Amino acid sequence: MDTNTFPRDLVEAQTAWYDVYWQLANASPANGTATYRRRLQELSRIIAGHPYWQTPAGTPAARMALKELARIQVRP
Repeated sequence: MDTNTFPRDLVEAQTAWYDVYWQLANASPANGTATYRRRLQELSRIIAGHPYWQTPAGTPAARMALKELARIQVRP
């Protein structure tokens, strides 16, 4: 597999996305989940709109590699 050099802010956003996702998955509905959902939406916009995806390196395979990289860093 090709190695990708992702911008640090993009990796941080994707890692934060998985972190918030796991917090939401483990949150008690009684405590509310709206904050987690709003944060996931915000992070999704940041990730999807990142300028990196407009470069030749921003391929679908790179999107999957970024997700895997972030998942490994956050896995509960």
